[in-house]
Amino acid sequence: MKVRPSALIWRQSDGQTQVLLMRYCYGEQDVFALPGGNPDRGEILTETVIREIQEELGVTVDLGEMILAGEMLLSQRNDDVLHVVFAARNLQGEPALNAAETTALNLVWIPVADLDKLNLYPNIGAKLQPWFSSATYLGYVGRIEQQYFG
Repeated sequence: MKVRPSALIWRQSDGQTQVLLMRYCYGEQDVFALPGGNPDRGEILTETVIREIQEELGVTVDLGEMILAGEMLLSQRNDDVLHVVFAARNLQGEPALNAAETTALNLVWIPVADLDKLNLYPNIGAKLQPWFSSATYLGYVGRIEQQYFG
């Protein structure tokens, strides 16, 4: 099983909370993901997220608490992944894609209310939405049901 840590980065804009997502296209479908990536050997998860955000988006953040962890089991691809999401605060800089470091097509700020309507990887939009009103640790969420994007 692989581990993929990511960051929940948000802002207030026009009276609503928006989340920063990276947009990809897989199997002719738009797929959105929280910024993050794969740990390098000897790297702890928070170091991975900070490094990936710096490399891919050219910004820095302070990582806070772990919001949730859950497994995504993709038996079609033999590609099981443990996703771990951390709260990111104190965004320094304006995020911009570095095409040399990511295959993402662009960055989008999506209202929290729309997270459950997207093809999100992992499929945790509905689990993240309540966090914005409670800001409490969601904990281990178990299996994350995910559509396969081939």
